[in-house]
Formats: sequence, C-alpha cells, structure tokens
Amino acid sequence: MADDQPEQHEKTEEPTQKKLDDAHKKGDVAKSQEVNSWFLMVGATIVLMLFIKDMAWSLTIKLKVILSQAHEIPTTGGALVENFQTIGGIVLGVLTIPFIIFAVAGLAGNLVQHRPLFSLEPITPKFSKISPLAGLKRLFSKTSLVNFTKSLAKLAIVSSVIVIIVWPNRDKLDAIVGLDPVMLMDVTHIMASKVMIGVVAILSIVAAADFAWQKHTWWEKQRMTVKELRDEFKQMEGDPQVRAKLRQVRIERGRKRMMQNVPNAAVVITNPTHYSIALEYEKGMDAPICVAKGMDNVAFKIREIAEENNIPIVENPPLARALHGSVEVDDVIPAEHFKAVAEVIGYVMRLRGRVGKTLRH
Repeated sequence: MADDQPEQHEKTEEPTQKKLDDAHKKGDVAKSQEVNSWFLMVGATIVLMLFIKDMAWSLTIKLKVILSQAHEIPTTGGALVENFQTIGGIVLGVLTIPFIIFAVAGLAGNLVQHRPLFSLEPITPKFSKISPLAGLKRLFSKTSLVNFTKSLAKLAIVSSVIVIIVWPNRDKLDAIVGLDPVMLMDVTHIMASKVMIGVVAILSIVAAADFAWQKHTWWEKQRMTVKELRDEFKQMEGDPQVRAKLRQVRIERGRKRMMQNVPNAAVVITNPTHYSIALEYEKGMDAPICVAKGMDNVAFKIREIAEENNIPIVENPPLARALHGSVEVDDVIPAEHFKAVAEVIGYVMRLRGRVGKTLRH
C-alpha cells in the first residue's frame, strides 16, 4: 500500500470508474499480505495433516535403500553427478504435492482479493523508491506504524496459541524425548497439527481485519479532489469515443422524452413508410408545435403510441416530408406550412366534432 499523501485531506470526491481502472492498470490494488499468509498457512496445515506422514515414510524408505548401499555407490566423475540427480529426483518427487498445494494457495490468496492483472508499474525504477527522504517518510508513516503494530500483535497471538496448546503437555516433554522414532513422529504430528489449526483460526481474524483496513486505505487513496474531477472530465470530453457515447446518451434521453410527449399531440402526420410528425395544438395557441418527429423505426414507434392513446393519424406524405426537414422538436411549425397544417387540424377537429355528436345522440 502507498503511504499517506499530503493532500489526502483535500480528496473529498468519490473516485470515478476511470480512476479505478487506471489504478488497476498500474498494479495499484487493495492487497493484504495477511490474506496471502493465511492461505499459505492453510496449505501448510493441509500438507501437515494429510501428507506429511506419508511423505516422511516414503522419503525414509527410499533413502534407507541408498544409505544401506552407500559403500557400493561410485563417487567418481559422472557417477557422483548421477548420484546427486537420483537423490534430487527422490526428494523432488516427495515434495511435488506440497509444491502444488502451496502454488494453489499463493494463487488463491491473490485472486480472492482482486481480478488478475499484469503490470510492470510496481517494478519500474522510480526516484522516490531510492530517495532517502522518501524512505524516511515511509518509515514513519501511518502505514508503517500499522504494519509494525500488526507484526507485534501476530507474534504475541501466535506465541500465545503455541503456549496454550503445548503448556498442558509440559510434563510429557521429558518422556517424549525417549520415545521410539515411530511413536515420536505420531506424537509430534498430533501436537503440530493442533498448533497449526489454532494458528490458522487466529490468523483468520487477523487476515479479515487487515484486508478490511487495506481496502479502506486504498479507497481513501483513490479519492479525488474537485480539480482532479474537472481535469478528468475535460480529458474525457476530448476523447472522440467519449464524445460519441455522450452524444448517443443525449439522443436516447431526448428520444425518450419525445415519446412521452406524443400522447399530448392533437394529430400525427405521416408518410406511412418513412416519416411521422406529432403536432400539439389547442385553442388559443398561436400555432401548432412539433412535440415529436422521427424516421423509420422512430416514426413507427410514434404511430404506435398515437394509436394506443387514440391520437388521430393523418397520412400526408408531402407535408410529412416537408415538416420533418424544416421543424425541430419543441419548435413552432414554419409559417409556410401554416395553411397545410391548418387544413389537417381543421379536418381532425371536424372529425372529432362528428364523433362527439354521434356519441351524444
């Protein structure tokens, strides 16, 4: 984790997704070494409880054969190299399972904390890493103090666990020394397993608390000042992809708002295959207002909403094309189209009047 920065108190804003993504690309993630240690301790406990006895017996038997024939083993030149290779192969074969378990534990300890990443940033040479002044600041930082306190607490806790488990058997320690090697291995295995289980249980609490602390510290470090937010916004506005995305969002919002206005229209003028223009008009208005317009799929959606809300739909291809090209949403229709639009709206009003009369009768 990085050390505290002087301007930390100025970082009052939550980090943006871009800030978090940039930090991830640089390898700057919330990471607790205690979580890694916990997984390694779990792996060591599994090896101790499930495999250590079989490993010891296997290694004992194979080496016993070699040692019993030690006087016959050649020790000249290439034979000596071959002997070392044989013994190394035996040891490596016995240790294969522990190696695999520890590798899986180390990998799991990282994957549970953050998604996989590859970055050379943490190992890139920086002057601050070799600067005596920067090193002195890190030495006396809050993070260093927390790590030191945490190390002392771990040492005290683990030592207490060992004492609690071993102390009740203190009277048996003298007898254990004189036991047969086979029995000594069994007794030692039982006591070591109890110690490891106790240590893992305590380290579970330590690892959880440390991860929460590291996550909190990392998040606080990622917080931004108001100036950083403004600078990032300006930078993003200059990105063509971002501009296109913002433009698309504005179009979608405008289209949604436009569709919500269609039920308020007095009439929808269409070219059945391409255009739809929804016009709002009430008595007392100077001129009709375009509340929605669109082509193709949008035009079809406007007609669909109009039908659902019993808005009259009038097919007039020339007028529909003319209005689509000359009027914007929320604008009054141009003067040159007053006469044609007035005829359409008059027709709609007369139609509504006839329907009203029919209903009254």
